[in-house]
Amino acid sequence: MHSKDKKFSTLSSDELERYSRHMCLPEIGESGQKKLKSSSVLCVGCGGLGSPLLMYLAAAGIGNIGIVDSDLVEKSNLQRQVIHGTDWLKRPKVESAKDRILAINPHLNVETFNMMLTNENALGIIRPFDLICDCTDNFQSKFLINDASVILKKPNIYGAVSKFEGHSTIFNLHENSPNLRDLIPEPPPQNLLPSCSDAGVIGILPGLIGLIQATEVIKVITNIGQPLDGRLLVFDGLKMRFKELKLEKDIDQDPIKELTNYKKTDSNERVGPSSIEHITVKGLRKLLNKECSELILIDVRTQLEAKIESIEKSILIPLKNIENGQDIDKIKRLSSNKQIYIHCKSGSRSKKAIEILQKHGIDAINVIGGIDEWKKRFCVMHND
Repeated sequence: MHSKDKKFSTLSSDELERYSRHMCLPEIGESGQKKLKSSSVLCVGCGGLGSPLLMYLAAAGIGNIGIVDSDLVEKSNLQRQVIHGTDWLKRPKVESAKDRILAINPHLNVETFNMMLTNENALGIIRPFDLICDCTDNFQSKFLINDASVILKKPNIYGAVSKFEGHSTIFNLHENSPNLRDLIPEPPPQNLLPSCSDAGVIGILPGLIGLIQATEVIKVITNIGQPLDGRLLVFDGLKMRFKELKLEKDIDQDPIKELTNYKKTDSNERVGPSSIEHITVKGLRKLLNKECSELILIDVRTQLEAKIESIEKSILIPLKNIENGQDIDKIKRLSSNKQIYIHCKSGSRSKKAIEILQKHGIDAINVIGGIDEWKKRFCVMHND
């Protein structure tokens, strides 16, 4: 364990001055600050939630910080992922976060994992750390982190945000503490859950929830106060209101003994009685370059998203106009003698649109990865 390293059990004169406001607190003092320095915390995800959490844990003097993330910094991240800057665009988030953390506090050890957390590597990555912070934005990752934390008996400081609402709690703090499965028994279907990129999120919200997570980390390590064990703290930004829900461990729940391979919806997943046909962005581009007259590309994102960036020759028909039936007849006319291809930002909304269109007898092909994958491959966009 990191905590056995001698250099992490004493405070230098610089650190004594740096952490003086902490040590003035009788609940923390010098002994508590030494606990923070000798502790090790793994943050899975260094986006909206991970940004404030990592910066404040660094400032608080957490001696050993691990960061797991496979993404690159994108311009759309900067509205809320404040650990990253414009100079780090198109570079790995873990390296951007490490650079910022060490700029805040050079007395730390920072370990980066520029990869996705999977059922193959989760136990190995998580095992050396004392606490785990779930700062991810999808249920597959959250259930994987939860199950690995339960197997390894690690506290899991949990956070989640969407639009104007967020919540936080601590799972698996003690033997009788609840875990994520006591709140949500199984991962919901991926296509029913819009991501932040699809649903949107007000920029300050991840900051607020991430700071709550950071507060709980410090409390757990220094053993002060009342942690959010068995309590789900829910925040509504529009109403500026907190509420608390009680969580209890389900004693009848099957014990978690091994990891399940949670995968996001893939191109072979069956939808009802039929399957959805897919095409890669590379295949779509070939068709577009051929000036194919029998092709219609429909963009089901919002008007605002299309104004920011769009694929040339695409026709905007927002998903809501398909859900409420407003543009079904229009799509039927378009598909009378042409093949319909549908894309969104990442692939979830386009899949949902195709499921609805199938019920109206309209066949369409889903563009895998949507405009996000198009940007990664080609980086050539059309702006209205």
